[in-house]
Amino acid sequence: MSVKILIPTALRQFSKNNDTIELTGEDVEEIFHNLTNQYSDLKRHLYNEKDQLRNFVNVYVNNEDIRYFEKTNTKVKSGDIISIVPSIAGGSAIKDKGTYNDESFSKEEIERYSRHLIMPEVALEGQKKLRSASVLIIGMGGLGSPLSMYLSAAGVGRMGIVDFDVVDFTNLQRQVIYSTENVGKSKLESARKRLKGINPHIRIDTHETRLTSENTLELFENYDIIIDGTDNFPTRYLVNDACVLLGKPNVYGSIFRFEGQVSVFYAKEGPCYRCLYPEPPPPGLVPSCAEGGVLGILPGTIGLLQATEAVKLILGKGSPLIGRLLLYDALEATYRELKLKKDPNCPICSERTSIHSLIDYEEFCGIGNDIIELEPQYEISVKELDQEIRNNGDTFVLDVREFHEYEMCRIPNAKLIPLNNLATRINELDRSWDIVLYCRTGVRSAKALKFLREAGFQNVKNLVGGISAWSDEVDPTVPKY
Repeated sequence: MSVKILIPTALRQFSKNNDTIELTGEDVEEIFHNLTNQYSDLKRHLYNEKDQLRNFVNVYVNNEDIRYFEKTNTKVKSGDIISIVPSIAGGSAIKDKGTYNDESFSKEEIERYSRHLIMPEVALEGQKKLRSASVLIIGMGGLGSPLSMYLSAAGVGRMGIVDFDVVDFTNLQRQVIYSTENVGKSKLESARKRLKGINPHIRIDTHETRLTSENTLELFENYDIIIDGTDNFPTRYLVNDACVLLGKPNVYGSIFRFEGQVSVFYAKEGPCYRCLYPEPPPPGLVPSCAEGGVLGILPGTIGLLQATEAVKLILGKGSPLIGRLLLYDALEATYRELKLKKDPNCPICSERTSIHSLIDYEEFCGIGNDIIELEPQYEISVKELDQEIRNNGDTFVLDVREFHEYEMCRIPNAKLIPLNNLATRINELDRSWDIVLYCRTGVRSAKALKFLREAGFQNVKNLVGGISAWSDEVDPTVPKY
């Protein structure tokens, strides 16, 4: 049987950048066997050491989830479409509460919300619900920026925003709530001023803190709806578990390059995030937006979908994305909807729950396990490398980033061999050379150094801080990204 396999963006670098692959086989298992034989690098992303499909990889046949029940022995027929959906880092109306219920709307407010008030689905009653609702937004980045602006304009009465960062030039391509004059300033304070400028009638609570297992439950308790605008797996699982324990709806969104995902995880009425992805991918397997990039417009699309879901939950109207995952492909301008099933063995939202309190999420996600500790003799500072280059030394500088990164900026006379190609191009290097490796911050080049040492290279060093440190300490004309 000939079927189509849709390869997500995050895995296309391992399928020679093919987004659609046609293969034959009687069932999914045989087709996946043929797929990984043809593209061997895909195997470690799809299967664990026991040759079992990884828990952070979901498989759909014609939009039907096959993971929990029929598994990969699901038979296929010609023309079927198999979707691979890896992790990328509701319902009823929210009860009115707060300090706004008994207040009447002013003339200015009626004019402000008039396009809502003339809609039968909203009207005065719905606008009161919006004014009485409270929403907490986790992360004021690419997703948090547009969704907070539209929720402010819609008249959501109380909005909490959580972040602990400052505005950077690299944020401005997609985080539209900020302007150039905000660079170097607190994200929360900049966002608060912008949101109050949009709607002075709403209340903005700022929480300049990093979410932890110690502070999350207390923080979430005071809000009706939690909106996940984060960009890392430990916080995603922390947000999910706290929402399940407190019975709060979790409006989820994620983005990568040209693709986005949206859903509403509400364990009272459907699956939670752990039902979709029981475990996170190993650190480094799934690139972040900082490593893989993101179309600046994409967070706007996904953030607005999240804002729409929040408003639907508050109004109690429409069909929230509970038990459904919406996939958006900006390049193809297509939306696909996949049905999600509640995992009967979910460790937090099923009857077989084993998680009764928040845990150490960095440990759960393996953060720190992949950090390569190098001895001092295998490291070099940017100033030391600069001095060697100025002295016309014999140092060979090797850039292990991707080509598009190399095009943006580079250290003079560096040779590019991306980390993923190093094994097949190692013959281009001589073991007698003095080699300095670098990447953006030093993480990938440390992995490259470990590989070269195991291959017999002894005169190798890692550039501490990578080209970012080079920009900070040696050449400020080199752009940071």
